Amino acid sequence: MYVRELSTIGFEVNRMNATCYNEHHKREHKKGEQKKMIVIPAIDLKEGFCVRLLQGRKEEATTYSNDPVETARRWVSAGAELIHIVDLDGAFTGEQKNIRSIERIREAVGVRLEVGGGIRGMDRIDHLAGLGIDRMIIGTLAIENPQFFCEACRKYPGRILAGIDAKNGRVAIKGWEEITERTALSFALEMEHLGAAGIIYTDISKDGMLVGPNVEATAEIAGVVGIPVIASGGVSTLGDIERLKAVGGLYGVITGKAIYSGSIDLREAIALAAV
Repeated sequence: MYVRELSTIGFEVNRMNATCYNEHHKREHKKGEQKKMIVIPAIDLKEGFCVRLLQGRKEEATTYSNDPVETARRWVSAGAELIHIVDLDGAFTGEQKNIRSIERIREAVGVRLEVGGGIRGMDRIDHLAGLGIDRMIIGTLAIENPQFFCEACRKYPGRILAGIDAKNGRVAIKGWEEITERTALSFALEMEHLGAAGIIYTDISKDGMLVGPNVEATAEIAGVVGIPVIASGGVSTLGDIERLKAVGGLYGVITGKAIYSGSIDLREAIALAAV
């Protein structure tokens, strides 16, 4: 089992143990203290392959690699300090089917890993934590069972992220196949209230399209919560990295298709964001 200093990548451990529905407690993370924005490469796993989807549609998957471990090593060699991994089979079915690939990535690289997709019970969180995964991302279950999300934050303070995937401002769940009535902004505030260590915000309409991120919606969320926010979806150029960095207060940005297709060089993006 891996033992890591959790606070070293900017998500401060919530030492108040995430009391459910308490008053907004004082957090150690302060946006003004952030020195840089980091660029986080994504590895989306489907049936053991590294793929990218268009706007989250499982029938529109492009396979980029049949070796997730080599892909992870490639991103680490380019300077990545954190890798974002999604079990797409888990996201669509609720049953994680790429655990062995995730385990192999963990064994192969020493950087921090965050994993989401199909985390629908504490046993899944326990298993991922036991593998040495640094952060676990909960999306569907966070909106269906806020009490469970709070309990997970209590058990793993500083290690549970809220995955907020939105379309036209409304939260989507179950692999983006079901759109709820909840707004992304209100949901973000609730997740902070329940003890989330951070938020990953994805605009579904932008994801995999290489049309630029939804800077305005991302900035709105980053402006109202006091926990780290990571932007995802639509990044296609170094200019997009600059636009997101200009928002201020963003902890990081996830990039997937852009680095696989070659429209962005990961090493250059990391250097630009760190300035």
